[in-house]
Amino acid sequence: MPPVRGTLTPLRPLADLTWLRVGGPADWLFQPADEADLAAFLAALPAEVPVFPIGVGSNLIVRDGGIRGVVIRLGRGFNTISIDAEAGTVTAGAAALDAHVARRAAAAGLDLTFLRTIPGAIGGAVRMNAGCYGTYVADVFRSARAVTREGRIVTLGPDDLAFAYRQSRLPEGWVLTEARFTPPRGAPEALEAKMAEQIARRDASQPTRERTAGSTFRNPAGFSSTGRPDDSHELKAWSLIDAAGMRGARRGGAMMSEKHPNFLINTGDATAADLEGLGEEVRERVFQSCGIRLEWEVIRVGEQGPAREN
Repeated sequence: MPPVRGTLTPLRPLADLTWLRVGGPADWLFQPADEADLAAFLAALPAEVPVFPIGVGSNLIVRDGGIRGVVIRLGRGFNTISIDAEAGTVTAGAAALDAHVARRAAAAGLDLTFLRTIPGAIGGAVRMNAGCYGTYVADVFRSARAVTREGRIVTLGPDDLAFAYRQSRLPEGWVLTEARFTPPRGAPEALEAKMAEQIARRDASQPTRERTAGSTFRNPAGFSSTGRPDDSHELKAWSLIDAAGMRGARRGGAMMSEKHPNFLINTGDATAADLEGLGEEVRERVFQSCGIRLEWEVIRVGEQGPAREN
């Protein structure tokens, strides 16, 4: 491995770095000190070594066999939040938590309230074009910085990322380090009230106190819930799962939530195989029920089988 200024750990278990608390080790876990450290490392890393960036692990199943190659996890050097209220811009490091960015922006009179209830960090939000209540990252995105697999630092605009529902066109092995947004303006008090209402609505309908990875499958309708009274549930993933009789379904320590059937839960002793296997069973049952094949929203990476012994 190339020399680094950050932390480079061999055979690092990953379960404690994901919200679902499952998965085997990474061959290497790299936590760069800053963007320059990350760029130098990737430039020197042999091209055949796979690279997989993770955020706070909120939308991730690491399989029980772990991840071959280098997992990159951004930390304190990448979690700054800078606001230019006069220009109306919010700049956040890729490791800054979505909820923190939303709150800081609201205090400055800038509306990123849709991020308040989205689990995870800004890097993942940009990569997945995160959204809820009818607003998506693509609606407020201005630019991002990234380090390519070859170690170049580049600036990306909306056309480069080609945002679509729950996806962007970020090349394999590239690591987002920062994003800039130009949200609409609003009164801080009104934005705070809006976020409080969204949190109450989320807590009433989602299993927020359980070990989950957020929504398990994308909505076949091609958009997230708007939160409006006229919102249609006809092609929402949760309604199709419910109609297929999979609300509360179990496999080992994995369970589809009784409260919201599009949430996959680790009840305490699930393996990654339990979780992914139950998810695949749900997909098959929904397909048999209505002819629609659900697409995973949770990212699944790594090798099947037991974790390799150190």
